[in-house]
Amino acid sequence: MTTPHANRTGIVGAMRQELAAVLERLPDERRQCVGGRDFWAGHWHGHEVVAVLSRLGKVAAATTATALIERFGVNRIIFTGVAGGIGGGVNVGDVVVASSFIQHDMDASPLAPRYEVPLYGRARFDTDPALSAALADAARAALAHLGQTLDAGAVAAFGLHAPRLHRGLIASGDRFVATAMESAALRQALPDVLAVEMEGAAVAQVCHDYGVPFAALRTISDRADDAAHVDFMRFIDQVASRYSAAVLETYFQKL
Repeated sequence: MTTPHANRTGIVGAMRQELAAVLERLPDERRQCVGGRDFWAGHWHGHEVVAVLSRLGKVAAATTATALIERFGVNRIIFTGVAGGIGGGVNVGDVVVASSFIQHDMDASPLAPRYEVPLYGRARFDTDPALSAALADAARAALAHLGQTLDAGAVAAFGLHAPRLHRGLIASGDRFVATAMESAALRQALPDVLAVEMEGAAVAQVCHDYGVPFAALRTISDRADDAAHVDFMRFIDQVASRYSAAVLETYFQKL
């Protein structure tokens, strides 16, 4: 394992569109291919960063997180991208900073209770409190200055006039939740879940294993229901990617 650097942050997104605006902020980025993935090493306000696209799903996310730790020696990981809103009041354009993750498709019963990861004795993996708090503070600043983060056309097109910050549980699974029936079933099974996506719980488990602080920022792109596919890529390009860049800009300025 590579010796961790005192101040090297791994930034992960599942798709290139989610990291497009982030990569624009790395003037000295250097690309390196490891395990079929492109890693971009550079600096942000003088802080070393390694940005990477994990691709979709828990296995891909776990592989990427492990490579960041083992090969690049990062000492913290931040995941950023989009998610479907599940919890009440979690609307399109809102931001969720995770306090913990659970795999909604994990079921090893009768060997272990539903959702519990076998041999861990737990179903939920917490994010790092200090790193998550710093990310949440940066998100509040970005949302408070929405006009500087997004152009007026995007704000109007998606009705993003009063986006909110939420903190709490995010559920991950290797299934794109895109129907009202699936969304309602998740709310019933996990009443405190705020959002659903496909990678975070895997990264949280890897970071738990290695003792590496982890935080995650997810922009709500849809309500994980029958309209979940509408304008998805446009939203990522015009809103979520720019949210991510603005939040991380503030975070690294204050680091």
